[in-house]
Amino acid sequence: MKYRPIGRTSLKASVITFGAMGIGGGFRYPDADDAVSVRAVRAALDRGINVIDTAPVYGFGHSEEVIGEAIRGRRDDVIIATKCGLWWGDDEGSYRFTWDGHAVKRNLSPRTIRIEVEESLRRLGTDRIDIYYTHNPAMPPFMTPIEDTIATLIALRDEGKILTIGASNCPPEDVETYRAHDAIEIVQRRYSLLAREVRNDILPLCASTGLSLHAYSPLANGLLTGTFTRSAPPAREGSRRDDPLFGDRFGPAIDLVEGLTAVASSLGTTPGALAIAYLLASSDAVNVICGIRRESHLDDVIAGAELDIDASVTATLDELAQDFEATAPVTA
Repeated sequence: MKYRPIGRTSLKASVITFGAMGIGGGFRYPDADDAVSVRAVRAALDRGINVIDTAPVYGFGHSEEVIGEAIRGRRDDVIIATKCGLWWGDDEGSYRFTWDGHAVKRNLSPRTIRIEVEESLRRLGTDRIDIYYTHNPAMPPFMTPIEDTIATLIALRDEGKILTIGASNCPPEDVETYRAHDAIEIVQRRYSLLAREVRNDILPLCASTGLSLHAYSPLANGLLTGTFTRSAPPAREGSRRDDPLFGDRFGPAIDLVEGLTAVASSLGTTPGALAIAYLLASSDAVNVICGIRRESHLDDVIAGAELDIDASVTATLDELAQDFEATAPVTA
C-alpha cells in the first residue's frame, strides 16, 4: 500500500480510504450486514488501508457504530474521518432531503456541531476524530456565517476532540476562507473519469496550497468497474435510483466504460483498478475514497493503488473523459 500525507499534517494516509457509507444500511443499502461489514473493515486494515471515511447521516449513526465495533482494540491503527452538518435532531436548518423517515437539514451552527461531535465520538468509541469535515456548506434560509462554523471547529481542535479540519462539497471561495483562518487541511469532492469538475477548481488549489483532496465516488456508483453493459444495465434502485449516469447519461457513460475496459485489458488489469490509478496519477494531493462493503471489494481497489500508469495511458483516458464530457446537455 502507498501512503501520502494529509495536507500539512503528520498523518500518513493510505492512498485508498475505506468509504463506509454503504455499511450504514438503510434504504440505499438494504442488504448491509453488520458482521460482513466488520470483517471488511478489519480485512482492509490488515491489508494496509488505514483511513475510514464515514458520517453520522450514513445509516443515521449506524455506520459509525459498526466502525466503532470493527476498530475496537485497533484505534491507533486508524485515521477516522467523519462529518457534521447534515442534521436531523430537530427542525433547525435548511431542508435537504428525507431518508428513512428522517428529515435531514443542512445546519452548521455552533450548537449542532457541538452535539454532533459528541455523538460521533460516542458511536465510534473514541476520544478523538482524526479528520472532521463539514459535510455540505450552509444554504438558505438557515445560514450560519462560515466564520462561526470555523470558530467552533477550531475550538474543538484546540480541545483535542478533532485533530484535522476538512470541508466537503464546498466551493473554492469557502476553502479560501478556511485557509485564511488556518482551519483546513483536506477537501472532499466527487472525482472520477465521469466527473472531473475538480480539475478546474479544487485540484489546482490543493496543488498550490498543500491541501489534500479526498475523492469520493471514484467508480461512479460501480459503473466504472465494468460490471454493467449496454445490454445489461443495473436496476435503478437504492443508491442508483436518482443517479443520471444510470438514466439519461447511461449511453455516453457506457461508451467511456467500454474504452476503459479495452485499455485495462491491454494492461492486464481491471477497469476499476485503472479508474482508481488514473485519479492517483492526476496529483500527489489525491486520496481516493472507495465504497467497500465486503472483503471481496478490496482486491480491485488495492490493485488500483498499486498500479502505476504512464503518461500515454493517462492521455488515452483523458480523451475518453473528454468525449464523454462533450455529450453533456447544454444548459441555459
